[in-house]
Amino acid sequence: MSAREFLDKIEPHFTKGGKYEKYFGLYEMVDTFMYTPPTVTRGKTHIRDGNDLKRTMTFVVIATFFCVLMALYNTGYQANHAMEVMKIDKIDNWRNIFMQLFGFNPSNPLSNIMHGALYFFPIYIVTLAVGGVWEVLFATVRGHEVNEGFLVSSMLYALIMPPSIPLWQVALGISFGIVIGKEVFGGTGKNFLNPALTGRAFLYFAYPASMTGESIWVAVDGFTAATPLSLASNGGVEAITAANYSWIQSFLGFEPGCLGETSTLACLIGAAFLLYTRIASYRIMGGVFIGMVLTSILFNVIGSDTNPMFSIPWYWHLTMGGFAFGMVYMATDPVSAAMTNTGRWVFGGLVGFMTVLIRVVNPAFPEGIMLAILFSNMFAPTIDYFVMQANIRRRMKRHA
Repeated sequence: MSAREFLDKIEPHFTKGGKYEKYFGLYEMVDTFMYTPPTVTRGKTHIRDGNDLKRTMTFVVIATFFCVLMALYNTGYQANHAMEVMKIDKIDNWRNIFMQLFGFNPSNPLSNIMHGALYFFPIYIVTLAVGGVWEVLFATVRGHEVNEGFLVSSMLYALIMPPSIPLWQVALGISFGIVIGKEVFGGTGKNFLNPALTGRAFLYFAYPASMTGESIWVAVDGFTAATPLSLASNGGVEAITAANYSWIQSFLGFEPGCLGETSTLACLIGAAFLLYTRIASYRIMGGVFIGMVLTSILFNVIGSDTNPMFSIPWYWHLTMGGFAFGMVYMATDPVSAAMTNTGRWVFGGLVGFMTVLIRVVNPAFPEGIMLAILFSNMFAPTIDYFVMQANIRRRMKRHA
């Protein structure tokens, strides 16, 4: 039986008026995500945009394709390389059963992708299952349809997880992000914080040992590897190059880190797609980038004899850590970011400024993009308020 035939068979139970009417939104979401509905709106359905919520969320998920691909390959490559260095040929968990078919060869792309998949997909499946339960639960209690907002949150959340994180912590983090970061404020479209980042921030402060340190970035027990960002915080660019990391290697993403945020190239490909489809705001991306460049140049000019992060140039900030991923996928969240055009420039600039400020000045937390976005989310309504008030005053003077 094909997927289409299966959906046709169960449709009478899920359509409105059927036995499972309260799950109608969930069925409709799956149906129209995979297939084009027979009737579509020809004109614009929104004041500013012809895309509906379903199509918008689908485009964002599609834009993460290369980040997912890089998550599979780089995670597996880092693990296989670590096993080669440690001279071990098996792992003491269930993944060893599957990897015996492919071997642990870092020079074999298929082995790398398979090994990475055995870490990424369990995290993603747990995220979908647990987060989906919360979505259905709140939709049932409130009596509204299940929407597609969680599709994006689940994908982005999985991509910013370390590969070695325990799955029970994945479930706990997405529960906090969905419930506390979104549903308590009314659900999709009413949250003022990014749910995926909220879940990650919760895990960072609740379980720092699973989210920081040199033992979490490569999924092999007993192997430690510092990220370029961690190296930079201790010794600047010289420490990065001494560890045999080049800028182009960091740009491509072949380095330890979270599952899907290491490759700046993959993020920029996703950015091009989101900008082409007009899903993401170029003003926010441009503001984040400009804010980062200007702030890093300012610190370069100021200099420091004791803090090597002052000397890090902007192009290294671009590729280190999750800056590119945050700039493209997190800061551009249309719900938690600023809404006005001028406000988006200001919002993006604040994110870029805060990212470098946290990276350089705060020695306890070398990564800054996550906290910078959450901090800016809280000020987004205020930014829009002042922009609108300035527009009102300008119009009153014009027509006085």
